[in-house]
Amino acid sequence: MPNRLAAATSPYLLQHADNPIDWWEWSDEAFAEAQRRDVPILLSVGYAACHWCHVMAHESFEDPATAEQINAEYVAIKVDREERPDIDSVYMAATQAMTGQGGWPMTCFLTPVGEPFHCGTYYPPTPRHGMPGFRQLLDAVTKAWREDGERVRSSAGEIAARLADGAAAALPPAGVGAAALDRAAATLAENFDPRFGGFGGAPKFPPSMALEFLLRHHERTGSARALQLVEHTCERMARGGMYDQLAGGFARYSVDAQWVVPHFEKMLYDNALLLRVYAHLARRTGSALARRVAEQTAEFLLRDLRTPEGGFASALDADTEGVEGLTYAWTPAQLREVLGEDDGRWAAALLEVTDAGTFEHGASTLQLLADPPDEPRWEKVRTALLAARDARPQPGRDDKVITAWNGMAILALAEAGAALEHPEWVDAAMRAAGLLLELHVVGGRLRRSSRNGAVGAANGVLEDHAYLADALLALHQATGEARWLPAATGLLDLALERFADPERPGTFFDTADDAETLLHRPRELTDNATPAGASALANALLTASALAEGPAVGRYRDAAEAAVRAVGTLAERHPRFAGHWLTAAEAMACGPLQVAVVGADDDRARAALLAHTRRIAPGGTVVVSGVPGAVGVPLLADRPLVDGRPAAYVCRGFVCDRPVTTVEEITLLLGLAP
Repeated sequence: MPNRLAAATSPYLLQHADNPIDWWEWSDEAFAEAQRRDVPILLSVGYAACHWCHVMAHESFEDPATAEQINAEYVAIKVDREERPDIDSVYMAATQAMTGQGGWPMTCFLTPVGEPFHCGTYYPPTPRHGMPGFRQLLDAVTKAWREDGERVRSSAGEIAARLADGAAAALPPAGVGAAALDRAAATLAENFDPRFGGFGGAPKFPPSMALEFLLRHHERTGSARALQLVEHTCERMARGGMYDQLAGGFARYSVDAQWVVPHFEKMLYDNALLLRVYAHLARRTGSALARRVAEQTAEFLLRDLRTPEGGFASALDADTEGVEGLTYAWTPAQLREVLGEDDGRWAAALLEVTDAGTFEHGASTLQLLADPPDEPRWEKVRTALLAARDARPQPGRDDKVITAWNGMAILALAEAGAALEHPEWVDAAMRAAGLLLELHVVGGRLRRSSRNGAVGAANGVLEDHAYLADALLALHQATGEARWLPAATGLLDLALERFADPERPGTFFDTADDAETLLHRPRELTDNATPAGASALANALLTASALAEGPAVGRYRDAAEAAVRAVGTLAERHPRFAGHWLTAAEAMACGPLQVAVVGADDDRARAALLAHTRRIAPGGTVVVSGVPGAVGVPLLADRPLVDGRPAAYVCRGFVCDRPVTTVEEITLLLGLAP
């Protein structure tokens, strides 16, 4: 019989709706029940595409004996970390403080008022590899609660107080000028893997934000080293098994340092961030590989993650029928079965599919370490393999639409579509943005997610406001339509009002001032798998300062500069965890650049000038086009034609060059640093 989770909107919670455990969603009622019964809370946090979440569910949460023990001795609460990143952040801080590491599934034991006293991640059903068995742990926690409850509560209170103190700590502010940006780039170069690209060892995550910073640094300074780090990393990632060689799109990370074996889940946010990087690299260098990967990644988003309502689903699962990578791995025999003997052997050699295998059970992930020597043959092989793979069982799809992650996708599709001349990507971005503005804004406030056209109850956090605003600003530029600008600035105004720390200029909380009270008000400074909400806000504020008019210009610019200054120490010393902050700092160092291209809507000369500008403009440049003085588009005000011809106006930090009318002239104004 389904439990309470059957009424949830989260696909992750619905995966547990048939567990024999009497799960609760996070709610006041659940905590009241724990207080009434005087039992601890078992908090389990995960997400729908998480492999080890599935493993623990199958091993423990579906086991009747384990469920009976939990139901008798605990109030069990299940949380989707993607719907409630605020809860996840608070208790992940506790898990990391207690164990020195984090991850999902996250397993925390709390007092009835929510204070943690024991935390961990995955627990096996029986003792293994130095870990206690889950039921063994349940016994120990119950024993401690019953026999030494006062000490447990006291200890939990002390832990909660230390976590609150840690969350309130601040870094000393520091400017992030040209010298600091040089030092950040040098630090990344010191930590670079010269053979396989990327930074650090296994597991290796795609360093999207650091790569975007290095691209912008190259454009401003002319640093050949910065560009080399980007090119080498992008090529190795794109040629390895983490990239889907048949259908496009990236897995979440590589379990090895060589990008061979992925953790197979495909996340919307990774692919949005990587689309932006590869599109930027393609237009900057003309790289055919970067363009191909950008196009295939965009097509993956549109084909595999778009929802019927026009938004983008959160992820594809790591598992298929409980087996990680089942859909994606191949043996030489399977290739020959699909392609025939000759093409099968050719494909095996090309795609690094060996008899020993590079993955599990003699299977291999597909790599494309060099361009195919016979492109038509490769296209025939790729098409046949993809058709055969599509006939296999497919991974599940987490189809909830998260505001922030959709903002990332909208931003990437709008920018890449405009720069690489794919108007269908911009159209898809507009449809997704329309969905978010229509469905996710309720009573003037932003919600976190929706599913099947029904908006969820969780309120939007800082990253939702910041990334949706940045996405709408990108659409304003890509389309020249006025309607996107006030929608974006309204979100930014709300973020400045509701999320700013009044005691520390330039710092922001991840939750609004009227949000649910947790152990402490979470505040994330570092860029991790996704940009910190505050770094996303800094980028959006800076872009808005170059697009808005009146007093808002200075207000947004001042807020962006204060935000970057507040994390200057982090950005300079630990650039791997501040890539998105550094992209904002690079744009500030450039002005940011503003380009207004004016001309009649049907003027081919204007279209050519605009297309060229978008191809060559450094990252972070604001580019808007339309008729002179277009209503609601401040950047086009007082920008007339030049001798009756379309013209481009280039400004840097409120200082403008003379207008130009040819692609040669705009190239000189926007070209790479010498």
